[in-house]
Amino acid sequence: MVSAPVLEVQQGIRVYHPRFLSFPGVLRGLDGWSMALCSYWLVRRLKQQGARLIDAHFAYPDGEAATRLGRWLGLPVTVTLRGTEVPHSRNPALRPRLVRALRGATRVFAVSDSLRRLALELGTPAERTEVVGNGVDVARFHPVDRMEARARFNLPADAQVLISVGGLVERKGMHRVIDCLPALLANHPALHYLIVGGGSPEGDMRPELEAQVRRLGLAGQVHFLGAVVPDDLKWPLSAADVFVLSTRNEGWANVFLEAMACGLPVVATDVGGNAEVVCRAELGSIVPFGDAAALTTALDTALDKPWDRAAILAYAEANQWDKRVAQLLHAFASMLAKPDVTPEPTAAAKS
Repeated sequence: MVSAPVLEVQQGIRVYHPRFLSFPGVLRGLDGWSMALCSYWLVRRLKQQGARLIDAHFAYPDGEAATRLGRWLGLPVTVTLRGTEVPHSRNPALRPRLVRALRGATRVFAVSDSLRRLALELGTPAERTEVVGNGVDVARFHPVDRMEARARFNLPADAQVLISVGGLVERKGMHRVIDCLPALLANHPALHYLIVGGGSPEGDMRPELEAQVRRLGLAGQVHFLGAVVPDDLKWPLSAADVFVLSTRNEGWANVFLEAMACGLPVVATDVGGNAEVVCRAELGSIVPFGDAAALTTALDTALDKPWDRAAILAYAEANQWDKRVAQLLHAFASMLAKPDVTPEPTAAAKS
């Protein structure tokens, strides 16, 4: 595993990767403290050079570290919730840390309204919350010639193609889609399923998925493409007819918009912010999590339906990153215009 450099330059922007001590097991609860302490002198120096705000993503441990740094250095702090907060909020050891981090933030952004509601449940004042969904880069994600795309992956020109993109972990649910394939093949004998992704810090299920494919006799229909760099992801997406992700938990899945930007309808589970992205019938369908029959029916319908690809593309274009960036810049400007933007810490937040 290659470590990130201490300092790199990305598109003219300095990016620091400060190291911090992380202990295994029960001591992982110290990650927020450790991240804050080990980043203090760097952030202090950046403040002296003109930094005026700390923008953290994920409430733990990043948000906890950021709110501590904000108190120590007198800087406003924003925390963006992206989905890991859902399982963390169910952890008795981590939930109080989420509460302290969110109550100590100047503003809490959430990539979906479901996550904003979680922030409210954790005690964040409503007036300090705001939904800022993820966006898509339509210059990077756009349709390319379908026949050329299929030729790249040795797919028949007349095939019907499902695709999933994500880490090969239980949460993303590729195994749940594979379980649907035998029934789907009865109605769609030319069906193929592309799986794009590799292992992640959550694990790597590829050996289990490959064993499942062999057990079900699907070796000719399921194709593991491995990890694909973002600039090339438009090719497998354009080779497909329907995007599917039977995921257990999501905040706002960028990959849904990336698939839509390539003209694909989306079938997804009713968890997190999925229904906020796939919000109209012309974009796809949402099914109950864990309902294999409903997932199979939705995929069967999606493969038969004559989709309005222009409407799907228009929706993706209306959700470009520029719109999200403008919303964030407006929020940052309003915070920096106020003389006192850091919330007074509660007794709980001081601990």
